[in-house]
Amino acid sequence: MTGETILGILIPFAGTSLGAAMVFILRRQISDGLNKILTGFAAGVMVAASFWSLLEPALESSAEMGKLSFLPAAIGFLIGVGFLLLLDEVTPHMHFNNQDEGPKSGLKRTTKLILAVTLHNIPEGMAVGVVYAGFLAGNAGISAAGALALALGIAIQNFPDGAIVSMPLRAEGMDKGKTFLFGVLSGVVEPIAAVITVAAAGAVVPVMPYFLAFAAGAMMYVVVEELIPEMSEGKHSNLGTIAFSLGFVVMMILDVALG
Repeated sequence: MTGETILGILIPFAGTSLGAAMVFILRRQISDGLNKILTGFAAGVMVAASFWSLLEPALESSAEMGKLSFLPAAIGFLIGVGFLLLLDEVTPHMHFNNQDEGPKSGLKRTTKLILAVTLHNIPEGMAVGVVYAGFLAGNAGISAAGALALALGIAIQNFPDGAIVSMPLRAEGMDKGKTFLFGVLSGVVEPIAAVITVAAAGAVVPVMPYFLAFAAGAMMYVVVEELIPEMSEGKHSNLGTIAFSLGFVVMMILDVALG
């Protein structure tokens, strides 16, 4: 694994850590409007990344299949959705809109919130890992700049993730140092998932389109299951919609300009 790849894998983790650091700057709670903006922006980035950085290269990689070139992308996408659905069912966690719909457990509300964001970070780490694996394998649809664009886009949308963990913990009375630590720890799973994906995808290059689409499906599951309901809940959901549009455009610009 090259230094360039290691740096790319760590960039999204840095975004989560910077978001967690907001506990030292902001008040104890994130306002409802700001929460909708952050969540909407993150959703827009993830949707754009799913297509421009993952599904498009997956389709290009299987172009030799002719009219059936959609098969790897379609199959991988659905498996990715199914994988996150399975994790959602077996992992005790709390949805971002505070509806506790995970498996029954004796865990505290704050612990479930941390698990929710950690669960959310897994497909993002996988997405970064599989794109860098494609670059290392010489996949024609993935350049170093394109992989970096995805890493930067994920880092941007990870910023609110870190804040979503640390700020509620601070609001419940936990000291700033601990809340920052928990916010950072929620993002540790990302580089771990990325490294595992690089190793696995690198060993089976012929199925790279499936891996790319798998990551896209997993990310889209998070968007539809967690982020869109959160940004649309209650009054003034237009804030989330506008932020979603901006996030989508920012990620599209990053991927097209750098890719």
